[in-house]
Amino acid sequence: MSHPMSPNPEAVLSVRDLSVSFRSDARTVHAVDHLSYDLAPGEVLAVVGESGCGKSVASMAVMGLLPPTAHITGSIRLGGGEGMRELAGADDKAYGKIRGKDIAMIFQEPMTSLNPVLTIGRQIGEVLRRHQGLSKKEARARAVELLDLVGIPAPAQRVDEYPHQLSGGMRQRVMIAIAVACDPAVLIADEPTTALDVTVQAGILEVLQSLRERLGTAIVLITHDLGVVADIADRVLVMYAGRPVEQAPVDELFATPRHPYTRGLLSAVLRPGASAARAASDGGKRRLPEIPGLVPSLDSQPDACTFAPRCARADDRCTTSRPGFEAVAPDGGTDTPHRTACWHPHTLQEAAQ
Repeated sequence: MSHPMSPNPEAVLSVRDLSVSFRSDARTVHAVDHLSYDLAPGEVLAVVGESGCGKSVASMAVMGLLPPTAHITGSIRLGGGEGMRELAGADDKAYGKIRGKDIAMIFQEPMTSLNPVLTIGRQIGEVLRRHQGLSKKEARARAVELLDLVGIPAPAQRVDEYPHQLSGGMRQRVMIAIAVACDPAVLIADEPTTALDVTVQAGILEVLQSLRERLGTAIVLITHDLGVVADIADRVLVMYAGRPVEQAPVDELFATPRHPYTRGLLSAVLRPGASAARAASDGGKRRLPEIPGLVPSLDSQPDACTFAPRCARADDRCTTSRPGFEAVAPDGGTDTPHRTACWHPHTLQEAAQ
């Protein structure tokens, strides 16, 4: 794999040293702090962490959707090989040419993202007419095809309906249809299954998986749901307090988490059968393990490990020096080595316990 600070020419999206801060008269909030990752064609990268860790802000920076008050540094390169384009610092006009066409986003709240006074077909059609120059008739026909693609029944009828006439799951599918209308190379999905029941969640994940398989779409999946991660992701990037703390192939991360924060996240997830076993052993009174302490304020950038105040393995080095984001194990010839930002990562033997 390339050096973590060098753009990967084979990646469809290459983010390097991305930092995002918001300044006010009183303070500066560092929402994203030196984030780097690559996204391969057709790959699903899950970005996970607690609320407020910077997941969504980082994705909005990639999409060029942050307000003018945001201060952005680093590199965001889209496309593979010599055709890679630098997006960091691009203006609205430049982003307008690629947003929805080469890179698209599914937002968390479809009811607030969809226009309530326009039909579903018109909202999908606007993207097609803007980027592909289709006529109204052609755009409507393609909208019907897209609704069918994302699994909406009776698409020829639904295309003329309004958002309030659809269920939450159907509205989320419409958002996906709009996002993939122009076959973008990169799709960013921000909590696409939040507030949906389990059955509907499963359907949305099936749609995303199908799009990846049928269209070759690469997906950045932003979520706090580790069950969703296990179902669909190829690789996982864990963030804490705006910083990347661990990255690995999904099976490896779940089997051998090396960063104490990642281990804490995974230990707080009910494994299949775990609740029944606990109920049988202690009458259901046992609680899931918790990570002690609180997430630090984002108005400082300490030259130290931000997880140190909550970590049982922390020592003086952790509180006085910031760890690099380094490979912790041989990558076995793959392009996705297991990386962690920790002075004292768990050994493989410890991680497997």
